[in-house]
Amino acid sequence: MATPSQWLAGARPRTLPAAVSPVVAGSGVAYLAGHVDLVVAALCLLVALALQVGVNYANDYSDGIRGTDAVRVGPMRLVGSAAASPPAVRRAAFGSFGIAAVAGLAIVWLSGQWWLLVVGAAAILAAWFYTGGEHPYGYAGLGELMVFVFFGLVAVMGTTYVQAHRVDVVAFVASVAVGLVACQVLVANNLRDIDGDREVGKRTLATRLGERGTRLLYVVMTVVVAVAVVVLGALTSWRALLGLIGVVVLAVATRSVLAGAQGRALVRVLQLTGIAELLMAVGLALGWLIS
Repeated sequence: MATPSQWLAGARPRTLPAAVSPVVAGSGVAYLAGHVDLVVAALCLLVALALQVGVNYANDYSDGIRGTDAVRVGPMRLVGSAAASPPAVRRAAFGSFGIAAVAGLAIVWLSGQWWLLVVGAAAILAAWFYTGGEHPYGYAGLGELMVFVFFGLVAVMGTTYVQAHRVDVVAFVASVAVGLVACQVLVANNLRDIDGDREVGKRTLATRLGERGTRLLYVVMTVVVAVAVVVLGALTSWRALLGLIGVVVLAVATRSVLAGAQGRALVRVLQLTGIAELLMAVGLALGWLIS
């Protein structure tokens, strides 16, 4: 098990926005529904953060032992660079998943929704088998889909449900918006690593679509996210259009993608995408709070 400082070291720059955004958006929808539970919301945040950190460690471990981090443009990996042993990184991943499980159990107990245990178990399994196991789905081009499902639909609507005990079309549209931006983070990441992934036979969605197709996918996602925020404004309050602040930042990242950003230039796109996700979620929640 990692120490607290080592555990937090697994929280890469894009981890915090990805963990906070669905909880903020989901709690904002719960506020609209008339019931916000700050204790449950805090537990949801802990689950999201622990899963994100766990995924980081799990990917580091699984990619490292496969040797798929040998050619890499992004941040240093612990196993790939021999900065930490594979067993230590694996323990950190399992420890993170354990924290998520304990926080999830507390949510289930407080909400009384025991069927959510199945959802929580599925989330942990999805986090591990993204790059883990004999047939990781991340190597089959399904990473973006699973990110959309678990860090979009499940995270946002789940946060709403455990507080308000119901979900509606607003929760669904908000989860689509957040989930798509979370996907864009992975799309940009895989676009950055597309050459290295091809060399080691890692069949991500980017390697399947090609560079041009991946850039187009990122752009289409930006358009859909913008439409989703406008729809949320129409369904609730025009103040929800504060979420477009995040879309503006996303547009800056999209411009770089369209301009052909490569390699390390895409690291900036990753950062902007993460910031956009957080600003969009905060803008939506703030708009609903003051409406």
